[in-house]
Amino acid sequence: MEYPDGLLSIKSVSEQLGLSEQRVRVLVRECAIDAVRVGHSWVVSDKALGKYLASQGGPVPSNHPRTAAPLPEIKALSFFSGAMGLDLGLEQAGIPMLLACEMDKACRRTIATNRPDLALLGNIWDYSADDVRKAAGLDADDEIDIIVGGPPCQAFSTAGARRGFKDDRGNALLKYIGLILELRPRYAVIENVRGLISAPMSHKPHAERGEDWVPGEGEHPGGVLLHILSLLRTGGYGVSFNLYNAANFGVPQSRERVILVCHRGGEKVPHLMPTHSQDAAFGLPKWKTLRDALANMEHVEHHHVEFPENRLRFYRMLKSGQYWKHLPEELQKEALGKSFYAGGGKTGFLRRLDWDKPSCTLVTSPNMPATDICHPTENRPLSIEEYKRIQQFPDGWKVCGSLNDQYRQIGNAVPVGLGFAAGRAILSHMSGEEKSVPAGFPFSRYKDTDEVSWERQALSSISPEKSKNTKKPAKLKNELQFDLDFAEV
Repeated sequence: MEYPDGLLSIKSVSEQLGLSEQRVRVLVRECAIDAVRVGHSWVVSDKALGKYLASQGGPVPSNHPRTAAPLPEIKALSFFSGAMGLDLGLEQAGIPMLLACEMDKACRRTIATNRPDLALLGNIWDYSADDVRKAAGLDADDEIDIIVGGPPCQAFSTAGARRGFKDDRGNALLKYIGLILELRPRYAVIENVRGLISAPMSHKPHAERGEDWVPGEGEHPGGVLLHILSLLRTGGYGVSFNLYNAANFGVPQSRERVILVCHRGGEKVPHLMPTHSQDAAFGLPKWKTLRDALANMEHVEHHHVEFPENRLRFYRMLKSGQYWKHLPEELQKEALGKSFYAGGGKTGFLRRLDWDKPSCTLVTSPNMPATDICHPTENRPLSIEEYKRIQQFPDGWKVCGSLNDQYRQIGNAVPVGLGFAAGRAILSHMSGEEKSVPAGFPFSRYKDTDEVSWERQALSSISPEKSKNTKKPAKLKNELQFDLDFAEV
């Protein structure tokens, strides 16, 4: 059926938006896209489509090369760029990006809106090393100084099924490492969740393990990271890593992430230099707090999702820093429902943040029942503007898409301060500066997560002597905590 000029069929709208027709119909039902019925069909006007696109940050940007300009002294490329938190940190350290690679539509809008001159690529699987160089405006003989990226983490997260390399998102990590080995940058950064430390090559769910279960081939904890280290070292890279709490680097948030820094030539880059400590130890200032992060926001317009009324009634009883266990005992079971009988501490339920501590790890949706993140004094989740402050995005950084898209992008991002610390570590190594991390500094809640201590334990857990032992082997240190603590994203 043909429609008058200015009116589009659902099929035409789906083609323009790059969405399925079913998804477009859902958006029409939700009134996200204005539509009118003509005969037995719904149609959308050009004006209504334009209004929707504007609300999402405009059309999805197409892939494009870098705008012609002189190359900077340090040439850096970004993959799995997301909302560019890691990239902004390196940029603030003095390492600008030439290229971003990201397939998420909302993230692509965010990148193109804030950094329109960058080369923009999509699905990492679609590009060869030559394609990347061409898009970034680099010749075959141009040295690439730094490649940075945080491949999708869900495949290794202890919160999920831990399918690892059996999951396309896990294989994206291997593709990224393959590009590093092809492009041969002087330095490379790999960021991921802490579950990477304990992820086996092949994971058997706990429900399928009997009392006498012994890890079989590929099921030992740490197998994924050992494989990654082998690939990088065989390619001539020295690798240092640790599990870092972002709060130790001036971020007003307790957020633990594994960061690997690779150096071509085999020499290892020292660990990131902390700038803060939990109790003002090591001659460093105390961690920044939520109060520090949210200062001077009196005149900011806040955009946020809401809590349902059945949760708000309990939040009204809680003060800053309290959670469900601070409710009257007779209400705790009612507040948590069936979750009351689940294992673990359930610290994510009905949680008000504390003004005088760093924020908890920001999640992709602050109003889900098990991961509530409530404002310290107001009866609402944290707003997009507060999320940006906690993750250290500039106030003027435009995050595109729907409210849920914005929460997801910011919640998934690497805190800018952690990216800055990685950038400073690389620049110090480039210049030959000798900087020593304070001896015994606790980078995270866990011990022995640096590459030397961790690898010694990981190799010990799969040694021939232990594999022949009929007794159940001891877990890799900290693995039990990793398995039980499912609050990572």
